[in-house]
Amino acid sequence: MPTKPTACLALADGTIFYGMGFGATGQTVAELCFNTAMTGYQEIMTDPSYAGQIVTFTFPHIGNTGVNPEDDETADPVADGMIVKWDPTDASNWRATDELTTYLAKRGRIGMGGVDTRRLTRAIRQQGAPHVALAHDPDGNFDIEALVAAARAFSGLEGLDLAKTVTCRQSYHWNEMRWAWPEGYKPQTNPVHKVVAIDYGAKRNILRCLASAGCDVTVLPASATAEDVLALNPDGVFLSNGPGDPAATGAYAVPMIQGVLDKDIPVFGICLGHQMLALALGAQTIKMNHGHHGANHPVKDHDTGKVEITSMNHGFTVDAQTLPEGVIETHVSLFDGSNCGIRMADRPVFSVQYHPEASPGPMDSYYLFERFAAAMAERAA
Repeated sequence: MPTKPTACLALADGTIFYGMGFGATGQTVAELCFNTAMTGYQEIMTDPSYAGQIVTFTFPHIGNTGVNPEDDETADPVADGMIVKWDPTDASNWRATDELTTYLAKRGRIGMGGVDTRRLTRAIRQQGAPHVALAHDPDGNFDIEALVAAARAFSGLEGLDLAKTVTCRQSYHWNEMRWAWPEGYKPQTNPVHKVVAIDYGAKRNILRCLASAGCDVTVLPASATAEDVLALNPDGVFLSNGPGDPAATGAYAVPMIQGVLDKDIPVFGICLGHQMLALALGAQTIKMNHGHHGANHPVKDHDTGKVEITSMNHGFTVDAQTLPEGVIETHVSLFDGSNCGIRMADRPVFSVQYHPEASPGPMDSYYLFERFAAAMAERAA
């Protein structure tokens, strides 16, 4: 006798998917995207860039390595929910300290298994990232009309400033470096560059990569002004990843970045930080059909001709056609030709759309942190 579904996903167009719920119970409304990574589901769920989104995982084995505190990119999951093909199995990994299902339940995030994720992914690709309502009820009671109505009522991510919801509330210092066998995370005890990192939703491993590149990192909230940044007398300024519409966040971020640029300080941006820098330089951003989410995205570096295998997570992109004179496109996606990097022609100011702190390559893009450190060293010489 078939088991009654305990989870339901309702798309705004009225399409309904049923499955088995896990994690927290209740209901959430968000934009639906898909991620093609084969590993890193815990890092994905705790990536602040996924605020306002539910993630469909195209790889079926989700949950089999459990979870552990070392792999969190921020304190709690930020993605609103997860959709998987197979129900999570028991953890089988020496680093696991908890099961994915209990972890999500404790952290208030809904999961749904038993879904035809190939069909769901095709729907996302064809119609664009849909607005959805996801519900988990152990008794399997769902008001379908209400769920569809909730999905249709969702305002979407365009025009939405989500950085302010995931940023830190006050400044803090960071000195933890990248994980290394067998010590794990070690502190940076001999930093040579003073860096101010603007937290639009920063992942911890980005801060670790900065520390590993010799940086003494002070993290400021997204709302920090140019005066706040310059008061710390930094050798360089880092602009982090984050969620939401860059144009909305740019209302307060762009003036700050422009104030920093006036002082000829090296600047390095990632993901939303890349989009913020582009806006500050006079370019524009646009919403993508279904975005880039995965750990297998090829990006070409125009300067070297090399192709990097990168990790990406973004639903908006810089419109390369709007880049002003003096701003050079440095990287492009080999999937669709979209912009993946820029630099100023006459100053040590650059950014990339992808996540060089991630390890899909596994170390294809670490050179960007070294480039940032070299720019600061050259300025100090």
